[in-house]
Amino acid sequence: MSKHTKRWPIIVVGAGNAALCAAIAAKEQGQDVLVLERAPKEKRGGNSFFTDGAIRTAYGDLSSLQAVLPAMTETEYAQIDVPIYGETEFMNDLNRVTEGKSEPILAKQLVSKSFETLKWMKSHGVEFELNENQYYEENGMKQFWGGLPLKTSNKGIGLIHALLKRAEALGITISYDSRLTDLTKTKAGSFQLTIDQKQQPIQLEAGAVILACGGFEANKQKRVKHIGSEWEHAVVRGTEFNTGDGLELAIKLGAAPYGQWDGCHAHTTDYNAPRTGDFEKPGDIYKKSSYPLGLIVNEDGKRFVDEGADFRNYTYAKYGKETLKQPNQKAFQLFDSQVSPNLRKEYKLEEATMYKADSIEELAHLMELNPATFKQTIDSYNAAVQPGPYNPAIKDGKRTKELEPPKSNWALRFEKAPFYAYPVTCGITFTFGGIKASANAEVLQEDNQRIPGLFAAGEMIGGLFYHNYPGGSGLMSGAVFGKLAGEAAGHYAHAWQLTSI
Repeated sequence: MSKHTKRWPIIVVGAGNAALCAAIAAKEQGQDVLVLERAPKEKRGGNSFFTDGAIRTAYGDLSSLQAVLPAMTETEYAQIDVPIYGETEFMNDLNRVTEGKSEPILAKQLVSKSFETLKWMKSHGVEFELNENQYYEENGMKQFWGGLPLKTSNKGIGLIHALLKRAEALGITISYDSRLTDLTKTKAGSFQLTIDQKQQPIQLEAGAVILACGGFEANKQKRVKHIGSEWEHAVVRGTEFNTGDGLELAIKLGAAPYGQWDGCHAHTTDYNAPRTGDFEKPGDIYKKSSYPLGLIVNEDGKRFVDEGADFRNYTYAKYGKETLKQPNQKAFQLFDSQVSPNLRKEYKLEEATMYKADSIEELAHLMELNPATFKQTIDSYNAAVQPGPYNPAIKDGKRTKELEPPKSNWALRFEKAPFYAYPVTCGITFTFGGIKASANAEVLQEDNQRIPGLFAAGEMIGGLFYHNYPGGSGLMSGAVFGKLAGEAAGHYAHAWQLTSI
């Protein structure tokens, strides 16, 4: 290493939620920290910038939530119905949707440290608020559902801005347009990093490195190789810069690939959404999440999933993938005027593609579907709807009978005009496959031996999510393991400095 090479105790790769939490936690340990962000400054923040900010935590009850929420009056609190959601409920949801495959050690850390991490984030300037997309109002009460009553203020934009503001206030150095291209380890135990900064190679040295630069969802070739050929043309719902660089370099250093490499988080998104995230229009505005209230059909005019199997928090990742399997990777979400007032805000934006009609036949014409097949689908569904009370704030059991696929909850007859249809496709958010990590975010080899000084956080950690994931747990995982990585790296770098003087 040249004597002109800049030495840092800790280098963090990435500048999203996980990376910035890691950098702040490392700085709290008294270390100088450099953050490398591949993107230019105007496109910083990774996938976190595009989220709507929903964050899942084991909060307990409403009184506990007051520790992170802005002050509200007694009257305001009296109008809120928030179900108890503690560590047991969070763990049950995680195990249920991942079919029991979530790595127990990682799952325990995520769940048990979720709320304390949230309070730590608040202490560093991140603001939280009640999630307006997670309640239905009835008789003056806001009834929350799905274990997700919290979100970051001003969505992912507010989260990233708050973390960046804190990082800058703490004196953390952030280098933009800095792509990590090589990572090696010296015999003395230091890391050598090569970064491409505006096509100029720069050499750096670090005592500890935290990789928090995402998965490979924005890499078309890697998607096809690991997830399948049908993912070649999937919309990328977040940053264009998550192409798997960190994963490649970690594995080259001996890290064990881990988790479900053929799995990912996906979501139905507007059929005409940008092919990659538009930093001029962040905030997850193209997704379509109100489908449990209505029906979903493909271009053949046929249903293909149980829209009411569960709250959307537990099905959207799975149903995004099912949409990808349909003809032309296209489907339509359908709503009548009984439920349309309860659609989420993204359905009412000017960016939303929408067809409106006063009859089933007219709607079929607008969607360019076979009217006879489409009407048969609607008639069969309507005939199968069973009586019973309807309540979108709970799994009400109002279902269909002898229909395939069924609708297990929230089954109202599709009959009140005007009717609405929203064309959707599949958007990929992040990949589930990553590298093996310990409970303290240390990167591990196949034999479970750690790679001293190398840590990981966020989407780079494999083993947490399989097949599906509970909504909001991605942001929480990034923060929990980012904080753990920063703390562990801080301790490691202190010892490194003592031995490298």
